[in-house]
Amino acid sequence: MALSLNIGKCTLLGNYRENNEDSIEVKLFPDLIVCIVADGMGGQNAGEVASKKAIDIIPRELRKHLSPAVNIEQTKTIIRKAIVTANEEIMAMGSLDKEMKNMGTTVVVAVWRKGQELFVTGVGDSRTYLIRNRKISQLTVDHSLAQALVEAKTISAAEAREHKFRNVLWKYLGSKEVGDGPEVTVVPLQQGDRFLLCSDGLHGVVPDDKLLNFVGTQTDSQACADGLGQLALDSGSRDNVSCIIMDIL
Repeated sequence: MALSLNIGKCTLLGNYRENNEDSIEVKLFPDLIVCIVADGMGGQNAGEVASKKAIDIIPRELRKHLSPAVNIEQTKTIIRKAIVTANEEIMAMGSLDKEMKNMGTTVVVAVWRKGQELFVTGVGDSRTYLIRNRKISQLTVDHSLAQALVEAKTISAAEAREHKFRNVLWKYLGSKEVGDGPEVTVVPLQQGDRFLLCSDGLHGVVPDDKLLNFVGTQTDSQACADGLGQLALDSGSRDNVSCIIMDIL
């Protein structure tokens, strides 16, 4: 049975920031849909520039190289190369303009080729979740120092949520640590799946159980995205808040 997709998206300045350094994008090509959430960082407006570069470059590169004949493994490689290209262009811009020095951005990307699987990847601490059968699972890994301590078994996952290094990133677009690009997860799709891509303005203040409970009350994709944005603000988020909802029908 052919699957279809409904999408909702939301990005909010929030109550404490002067500009929105988040950028979101939903690119609809004839045989390809690309969803991206990017959370910029840096002085002046550098973070905003970096996140906008990411959402421009990655779909451009995917459109250029993803043909219908490309298989799953080749698709994963092309997605990684698109992220590497974005990283290189952001680093180059930062090296040429002193006002853009050290700018960077997180990014989470979901790519649907109108088949039976979704390709998911990310760099930084923006996240992608899968909500399936009333359960929520995080598909991406945070590239924060706190998460690195969890992986080293120095602290617990519960301790990481309150750790002073939870928002300190060691890998993001604009850093040499991106290397050959992040791992790409392939998710076999089921009707009724809901994917949430979001910046830490949302997941940083709304725990997973509350995300799951809220998402379970919303049937409409756009209403769900708008509601999650407001939920983050109501929960005291001091950051920009951005999310994309992808519903598999």
